[in-house]
Amino acid sequence: MSSETAKNPPADPKNGDLRLSEANLDRLPGQIRRPAYDRSRVTPGIVHLGIGAFHRAHQAVVIDDLLAGGATDWGIVGASLRSADTRDALAPQDCLYTLAIRSGEGTDHRIIGSVLAIEVAKEKPGQLIARLANPATRIVSLTVTEKGYCHTPQTGDLDEHHPDIAHDLQNPDTPHSAIGFLVTALARRRIAGEPPFTVLSCDNLSANGHTVGRIVMQFAALRSRDLAKWIEAEVAFPSTMVDRIVPETTDADRAAVSSALGLIDAWPVVTEPFTQWIVEDRFPAGRPDFATAGVQLVSDVTPFEHMKLRLLNASHSALAYLGYLAGFETIAATMTDEHFAAFARQVMQDAAPTLAMPRGTDLAGYSASLLQRFSNPALHHRTWQIAMDGSQKLPQRLLATMQDRLRLGLPIDTHALAVAGWMRYVTGTDEQGHAIDVRDPLAAKLKAIAESAGPVADRLAPALLEVDSIFGTLGTDPRMRSAVTEALTNLFKVGARQAVQTFRVA
Repeated sequence: MSSETAKNPPADPKNGDLRLSEANLDRLPGQIRRPAYDRSRVTPGIVHLGIGAFHRAHQAVVIDDLLAGGATDWGIVGASLRSADTRDALAPQDCLYTLAIRSGEGTDHRIIGSVLAIEVAKEKPGQLIARLANPATRIVSLTVTEKGYCHTPQTGDLDEHHPDIAHDLQNPDTPHSAIGFLVTALARRRIAGEPPFTVLSCDNLSANGHTVGRIVMQFAALRSRDLAKWIEAEVAFPSTMVDRIVPETTDADRAAVSSALGLIDAWPVVTEPFTQWIVEDRFPAGRPDFATAGVQLVSDVTPFEHMKLRLLNASHSALAYLGYLAGFETIAATMTDEHFAAFARQVMQDAAPTLAMPRGTDLAGYSASLLQRFSNPALHHRTWQIAMDGSQKLPQRLLATMQDRLRLGLPIDTHALAVAGWMRYVTGTDEQGHAIDVRDPLAAKLKAIAESAGPVADRLAPALLEVDSIFGTLGTDPRMRSAVTEALTNLFKVGARQAVQTFRVA
């Protein structure tokens, strides 16, 4: 996944260079796909909060397919909650951008036109609230990353002490958080007697629809119990499972895409050929004909969501922390080491007994496909990028599996090494003594714990396991403490590369 703010903002096109835009579409080489519809006839029906790389490589592509199929009232208005970078890059391009699909065979370029406008919430919060409150908006979708929900990952409940939540309760008309915008807009719909929009989370949260629904209702109840009851009765929060690997766009990517187009694209997105979207079919306000664009509509997303979180996301995080410590810059580079590839496979195999999948689901085939996708040499997905926000990701990616395996009486050594990799990473110093740029909402707290404990596993592991918002009661389980402490001891002793190389399944 990608957040809405890139590490490196897009460079300004050089004076005299032609920019990707509606007026310049005819200048594109013939093999470049472009919107097969009249964008001037498309009206918005979706507002998307968190218009980062993942959304533009995933949901926006599905909507682009639907618009090409004849839909005209499901265009997207994107909103960045914090940064103006995406708006500033794409507005001069009429919000057009390139989807670069990379594989070992080469790169396929496609121009996406489903995003009609981009707003920056912090600049004009009232304008975004009005857009959300407009009855024409029937779906509000989100990719704001796990930390964007202002919740406690271990419990899935609203963090009432989060500074954005405290601000939004005091300033409902100028909110900072996605939750604040949703509730204020829903409150206006209720007052106006208008039906509510559907809230469609596309983030890697456990039971994302149920979770965001609970958080929204908890926040609404702090404002008005009647509002919370209305939301509970009237608003749909379908759960989803989204799957596509989308690395951070680099300046080299921009240069390569612009060269292929013969036009400057200030912010293309790069991705893999694989894409999947599974959606719980609950849209009382209406929805696009998703199925015609390859979306799988189901009555219960939960098994597929667990499969993805515990197989793909868990192994991705394990490779990110341990691979970074071993000196690998990207996931593909990490996968060239047979021992790391075997370790990723073991993470998946250990998770399999905790999954309850519909009959006919081929978990072994899915796992094999993940290993192939991770090894795609054309995707430069940085271990550092995946390592971000670990405190928000660990509960659903790694800890839930550990909890279930302990309940089943199964060993947790594989996942314990992955968690130990995270612990070693958040100390902020790598194995060569260089500083690690740890990006995490709890970075300051984790650093203070690490500095107090020092590089001693017997002190550091128990101290981090006591961070209740991450580990909850699992952190007090003696089997958990023993396994993680042993793994961290070995990491400090021999380093990540040798720890993975010598790892043996218990």
